[in-house]
Amino acid sequence: VQLVESGGGLAQPGGSLGLSCAASGFNFRSYDMAWFRQAPGKEREFVAAIRKYGGATYYADSVKGRFTISRDNNKSTLSLQMNNLKPEDTAVYYCAAASSTITSTIVRAGSYTHWGQGTQVTVSS
Repeated sequence: VQLVESGGGLAQPGGSLGLSCAASGFNFRSYDMAWFRQAPGKEREFVAAIRKYGGATYYADSVKGRFTISRDNNKSTLSLQMNNLKPEDTAVYYCAAASSTITSTIVRAGSYTHWGQGTQVTVSS
């Protein structure tokens, strides 16, 4: 099982970045997928999730309306489009996979069994 994030970097406040996560070694389309992030000195926090088969999406209140999660099951790829970035979005962003979640647990890091190595996103002027 492998999850490889890409697309991180430096952006100005109000700018945009797109993250991608390439998955391999498991049946991607049958897994719920999510993005989490962790800023220095803080706990890992939920950002967004998308159900298997491209179903329902979920967002943290802090990113709702600015970030969009999507998936391409044919390419085994998870994406996160981040718009109107803020300095508080600065963190390492992680892609995660879970074979099964319910609504109350999809936001919990403990529900996910597979994780990528993370990609740094820095928002600064």
